[in-house]
Amino acid sequence: MRAAAPEDQKNIQDDLSAFCFGDTYTRGRLDLQMRELLTFSMIASLGGCENQLKGHIQGNVSVGNDKKTLLSVVTQCLPYIGFPRTLNTLCCINEILPETENRQNL
Repeated sequence: MRAAAPEDQKNIQDDLSAFCFGDTYTRGRLDLQMRELLTFSMIASLGGCENQLKGHIQGNVSVGNDKKTLLSVVTQCLPYIGFPRTLNTLCCINEILPETENRQNL
């Protein structure tokens, strides 16, 4: 993201990288799967962050969390984040991880 940022915005990318990846992600208490799952749930609860949410859906898959796990998290969050944010999150999940034909026939 830094390479693609306009010159007058690179400082924001530097701050993001230093804070998120240089500080938060280097702490050792939570494994990467749990961190990514928590990040996904927090971004889903914020709403209006669909681009970041899609990135963290893919990030979750990259660290071994599957669609079923993401759907379970969204289900757990529903009473707290409401239907609009839940539905937006489901839309993002289904865009990044579309249903297979076999699964739709179950």
